[in-house]
Amino acid sequence: MVKGIFAHRPDSIYDDLPETRYQFPKIYKSRVDKLIGDWIIYYEPRGGGGRLGYNAVAKVQQVIPDPTIADMFIAIIEPGSFLPFERFVSYYSETGFLESGLETGSNKPSGLIRNAVREISDHDFYRILSRAFEADDQTLPRVGEGLRESHYIGVQEHATGFDFEIERPRIEQTLNRAVRDRIFRKTVIEAYDRKCAVTGLQLINGGGRAEVEAAHIKPVANGGPDSIRNGIALSGTVHWMFDRGLISFSDDLDLLVSRQVNNPDQIWVLANKDRKAHRPIDEQLRPHPNFLGWHRENCFKH
Repeated sequence: MVKGIFAHRPDSIYDDLPETRYQFPKIYKSRVDKLIGDWIIYYEPRGGGGRLGYNAVAKVQQVIPDPTIADMFIAIIEPGSFLPFERFVSYYSETGFLESGLETGSNKPSGLIRNAVREISDHDFYRILSRAFEADDQTLPRVGEGLRESHYIGVQEHATGFDFEIERPRIEQTLNRAVRDRIFRKTVIEAYDRKCAVTGLQLINGGGRAEVEAAHIKPVANGGPDSIRNGIALSGTVHWMFDRGLISFSDDLDLLVSRQVNNPDQIWVLANKDRKAHRPIDEQLRPHPNFLGWHRENCFKH
């Protein structure tokens, strides 16, 4: 097993959903096979709004032939492994390219940059992740998980170098469940400007923490990823109704209320006047129809 890079453009022509699958042509089959069971980092190339850098990490579970297109394959992402970066990581830093294979001795990358799938060393993998996560979680709601502040790992690579032996075990903690939960909460809450998507309320307690909660649309227990596009910011009461299928959303984020609700007028009074969920500040982070559709079909009480 080796670690690798998957290039994914925001306007990709492939049938990709980075949280769950990555479609690729036969030419990359042997390379992707080597990555099965190990981690990959998603890279945004230039074009289609790409920012030339890295934005998420995930683990490849298996590779299957695309059932609809000949000579195309799909890398299945291990459920629960996808994790978006808290901050975008440029492929070039003050110390040079973060992928050693791109080094040419100048600020121009090698031809390897054109490969949509490429291998990277463990050193490069952890060096990129060292820049991806922050330790400041002051906007998060208080949670009763007993996680000490020191367990929230956000490390920086300094211009003087990257200490692989020290940082590797610390960064690996970032990929664990407890820390994932905190990262998911923070990224979703910030995407919605700390406001409930249904009510529009922004409640901040005396300590400066947002009381809004980050809800998984497709639960982790059902294979849902820790992706902003599988999340939505909801107040406590709205989150409770959503998890129990009393409300849901259309693909256009129209609020849907179950017929099993005794007094639906009480919900409409709480909701935004247009009866739609507010979208994230960045339109690309809005809930994905695949996850919204799963909630309507498997959770919503019609």
